[in-house]
Amino acid sequence: MTKSCLIVDDSKMIRRVAARILKELNFDISEADNGADALKLCRASMPDAILLDWNMPVMDGLTFLKALRATPEGDRPIVLFCTAERSVEKISEALDAGANEY
Repeated sequence: MTKSCLIVDDSKMIRRVAARILKELNFDISEADNGADALKLCRASMPDAILLDWNMPVMDGLTFLKALRATPEGDRPIVLFCTAERSVEKISEALDAGANEY
């Protein structure tokens, strides 16, 4: 069975590179350039995994993660923050909000 991954990043280049790698690993890919659009996609069809940026317009990654985890089946996806944010406080905040990896 093919797994699905949602890539959430405002950088088209980052989405393109991540999609290429994940397609080689046989993931079905969907993309969003902000957390609000990602949340809409998740409500329509919950992915198995989410690669998530922190800093995005409209809705940032942490706000998206908190909203995701509060939705039905929102605890199901594995969420991996993939971001340049690397302070201990940010990492702790993301993990406390429900990120699986950082």
